[in-house]
This record gives sequence, structure tokens and C-alpha cells, in this order.
Amino acid sequence: MVQLVGSLRRELADSLATCKVLVVGAGGIGCELLKNLVLTGFKNIEVIDLDTIDVSNLNRQFLFQKKHVGKSKAQVAKESALQFCPSANIVAYHDSVMNADYNVEFFRKFILVMNALDNRAARNHVNRMCLAADIPLIESGTAGYLGQVTVIKKGMTECYECQPKPTQKTFPGCTIRNTPSEPIHCIVWAKFLFNQLFGEEDADKDVSPDTADPEAAWKPEETAARAKASEKDGDIKRVSTKQWASSIEYDPIKIFNKLFKDDIMYLLIMDKLWKKRKAPTPLNWQELEKRACPQEEIPVSGLKDQQVLSVWGNCQLFKHSVETLRSQLKGKEAGAQLVWDKDDPPAMDFVTSAANLRMHVFSMNTKSRFDVKSMAGNIIPAIATTNAIIAGLIVLEGLKILSGEIESCRTIFLNKCPNLRKKLLVPCILDPPSADCYVCASQPEVTVKLNVHKTMVLSLQDRILKERFGMVAPDVQIEDGKGTILISSEEGETETNNSKFLSDFGIRNGSRLQVDDFLQDYTLLVNVLHTEELERDVEFEVVGEAPDKAPPPQSSQKDDNNITNGSKDSAQPSTSSKAPADDSDDLMIVDSDEEEPVSSSSATTASGTKRKHPDAETGEMSTKRPADREEERRRRRQ
Repeated sequence: MVQLVGSLRRELADSLATCKVLVVGAGGIGCELLKNLVLTGFKNIEVIDLDTIDVSNLNRQFLFQKKHVGKSKAQVAKESALQFCPSANIVAYHDSVMNADYNVEFFRKFILVMNALDNRAARNHVNRMCLAADIPLIESGTAGYLGQVTVIKKGMTECYECQPKPTQKTFPGCTIRNTPSEPIHCIVWAKFLFNQLFGEEDADKDVSPDTADPEAAWKPEETAARAKASEKDGDIKRVSTKQWASSIEYDPIKIFNKLFKDDIMYLLIMDKLWKKRKAPTPLNWQELEKRACPQEEIPVSGLKDQQVLSVWGNCQLFKHSVETLRSQLKGKEAGAQLVWDKDDPPAMDFVTSAANLRMHVFSMNTKSRFDVKSMAGNIIPAIATTNAIIAGLIVLEGLKILSGEIESCRTIFLNKCPNLRKKLLVPCILDPPSADCYVCASQPEVTVKLNVHKTMVLSLQDRILKERFGMVAPDVQIEDGKGTILISSEEGETETNNSKFLSDFGIRNGSRLQVDDFLQDYTLLVNVLHTEELERDVEFEVVGEAPDKAPPPQSSQKDDNNITNGSKDSAQPSTSSKAPADDSDDLMIVDSDEEEPVSSSSATTASGTKRKHPDAETGEMSTKRPADREEERRRRRQ
């Protein structure tokens, strides 16, 4: 007779009490998971999280209370979880899992690793560490009502990076500065503006009109007279935005007129931009003030954050937020800067009002503060019950692994609405590793297209190897027969190379670079493909990847003839994810033998044979086969 300890077989219960597991992340999923683990019988748990507790966490991360705000999430989660099981041995690290202290040997001491993360860089890193240590990893994520759990095991399943993921959505500078057509463009512009006025200035995030816009193709000498006419009183000065604002003591009305009147008039001079677009309409504070109605300042019923303010209401909010931020800046020492934070009311008021005023100038429907905050902060509403379901599924998959039944593990999707089989939870067979994966293949290799005469060594290190390929401390050697070291992870060894171009080291079309990240125990061979035909603002391309850009929408003739802006008024947050989930691109495709109704959690393709499932906060694409249908096929073959 099978002996049980609670609901578990004695052998399994004994295994839980002795095995050591690692939980990465102590946020929404992490809190639920830690509680589940101690209540299930796990006794040796280590948890790591770099974050501290914010008041906005308290509505769903129940291990934390108001008195814990500002403290380490990992430490407080440990203390709270011990109240459920005082005999458990929990070790908490208030640190980044990407720190060099947490190397392959650190990961090898665990029998299982469980991810409860919210960013791709850390997910990539833990994926590689578990592959190097040959330790099973349970990956998870949530996005609103949607969620998923999957198991990753070296040599048996796809790793986290087997399927390409879209990069975080970015927008050309000329679109942000000259021709915004979606609300998100205006919100990004407003965040840039905050830093230009109050924070750390970045020349690549300028907010003034971009005279180098290739689409404009205007000749300054032909429009000198009009340009001069628009520069009355010296309002338009091509100087640092912060210097200019400081010289006028951050006068909100002068700032308003420069941004929404003078700069817009300057844009109108660039005639060719407006031949196929609706031209923007400048705003003048004094004229708006004269036309303002007293009733506009009376708040309407409903939640304040969900109200859509009038133009004058946004003007008033802009003025008040600038005055508040000016006071904050003056209260700091000389040269100090403010940091934009979505949870800082004056900063959020500034971005909301500035973005809405720009939307109005470019003929778009304005947004509520809630909507702007969701987009500006790349926020996907977090739901406690979704986190709880996913955390429970993580433990169930973990029990299969500890029982020696890893072949029965599944990728499980949590849907918002039941499918035709009345299931909210859809299990799918785990896919085998991809032969083309640049992480878990036997000999990882990629081809990168770039201009060797324009790409600097520092860009190769930061933008390509670290940002794109997720490395932490890469070492690069040129396969030139000499073993030339291009980049060293040892501080100071190759810093003099950073400002040089790749061509300065003899790198040309067909050159090969061996890249090693000793922390991740990972080697990647990079083939260089030289080109001088990259698109504007594109530094490099990974050959074989699907383009990040979405296909153009199929519009009717009526739409084609409608020259206006802001037609994509329902633009979603730009990203995470996601971002992940932050780009509305976070979809997993699941094969289906039958047509199913389209819902908010699934959508059929033109052929009706695929269903899309959100992959919370990741944006990965993968083809999966539902487990129950696979079993059905097996029975038929028998």
C-alpha cells in the first residue's frame, strides 16, 4: 500500500523536505509561489530579488504590508513565509541574479529553479545558467487574466531563447519629433521632454523639430524668411532645452508657448511633411485662456485618473506640474536632476498633460491619466488570482520533476475565457530543442549584418552582445589567425578599443568572432556580414530573424483617402517585454484541429488553424500542440 504524507506519497514528501530549490523573483508570482512551496512541504528554499517593496505592490503581493514599504522584497518574503512554516530553512538574497557571485556552481547546488521574473534580460540569463548547470527550470509569467507555465530541461525541451522574440518596440526619432501618428508617440515625446527639462539630458532623445528628417527634404535657404518670422522674440533657440528653461526660470507659460506654438510653427515650415498628413495646429496659451470656460475647471463625476481632461484642463495641469517640478529641482543642490517615475504624481501629471496637448495639436483623441500611465510605465494590469493560479501550476510541474516524471510535464496556458472544451487551462506538449537556437544548440552560431566602418567596438559590446544576445560579461576574440582580443571582460584591458571601429581591427565581410561569457558558461560564434544598406536608425540586423516591424494594415480606399493623424488611437503600451507583454505582440501560437471562437485570449489566423495565446511579459513566438489532442492522435494510430 502506498504510504501518504498528507496528499503526497511518502517518497515524494521526503524528497521535498531534503531537496534545495531556488526561486528567482519575489514579486506577484514569487510571493504566491513561496507560500505554496512551504505549505507543500519544501524545507530548503533560496529566494533572490533585487527590488524593494513599493506601496503599489500591496494590492497583490500579500506577503508584504504597509510597514514593509522600502524594504527588501526577498527578505520580507522570507520572514512572512516562515510564519506559515517556521521549520523551513529559507535563505534570502537582496541582489541581482545576474551578479557574478551567482555563477554556474551556485546554480548546481539546486535540484530545481523556478522563475518568477518580469524582465527578459534576467529570464535569458537564468535560462543560460540552468542550461550550463543542467538543472531543470520552470518558467512562468502573467499578463492580466492570462498566464503560462513551461518546463525547460537541457537536451529535452526548447529553452527560453529557442524561439525568436520581438525586440522592444522603438520609434524613429523623426516620428517622435516631427510626425507623431499614435498616442504612444506623444507619450514617448513627453517622457523625453521630462528628462530634457528636469532630468538627465540625452542628445538622442531631443524633442525639438528634427530638421534632418529625410522625409521633409526641405531646403532651409528657400524657407529662411518664414523660419525667421517664426522666431519672434528669440523664442526658438537651438540650444539645450534645459539651459533655455533655466534661463527663463522654468516659466510654464513660456515653456508651453515654445513647445506647442513656436516649435509647431517651425514644423509647419517643413512643407513636404504635410502633403499626405493633416498638418498640426499650434496652441497659444493666451488665446486658450481667453476662450476657456469656468465650467471646464469643475471636475466631473467618476474616478479622477480615468477622466479625460479638456484642452484647457490639460493646460492647467501642465502649468501646475511644471511649477511643482521646478520647486523640487530648486530644493536640490546645483546640477541635481529629477528622475521620472510613474508613481511620482507631479512627474506623471507632467507627462499626461504634455502628451495630451501634443495629441491635440496632431489631431488625436486625448487620453485619461490612467491610460497614459499604463502606456508610459509599460504597465499590464496585474491580477492576484492569475498570479495564484500560475504559482500553483509551477508547484504541480515541480512535483512531476521531483517524482522523476519530467516527460509528463507540460506547457500550460491560462486563458481568459474557456475554449470549446470548456477549459481555462490548456496543456501543451513540450517542444524539443531548436536546432537553430543560438543558445542551446551544440555549436551556437549567428550572422550579424552591420557596417564595419560605422560600428564601434563599444556598440558591438553593449548593443549587440549584451543587449541583443543577453550576455553579461563578454570576451571577444577575432578569428584572424593571431587570436586578437577585441573585448575583454577584465576591467581596463581593452577600454582603448571602445571608440574604434571594427574595420580598424581588420574586421570585414566574412570575419568571424568567438564570443565567450564565462559567467554564463556560454560560447557564441558571430559571423560578420558587412553592408552599407541598413535602414536609417538601424545599427545592425541578425540574419534569419523575422523583421520586428508589423506588416502594414489592410486599409480600405476610404481610409487611404482620409488624411489625418491618430487613427491608431487604441495604441497599446510600448515596451517589455514584452516588453513583453508590453507590445501587444506577446503571442504563442497553438495548433488546433478545429475552429474555435475568437476571444480576447485567442485569435484565429486567416486559415483558422492556429490559435494565439499570450506569453506573459515575454513576446516569444512558438508553435505548440495541445496535449489532449496529441494523446488523441496516438490512440488513433494504435
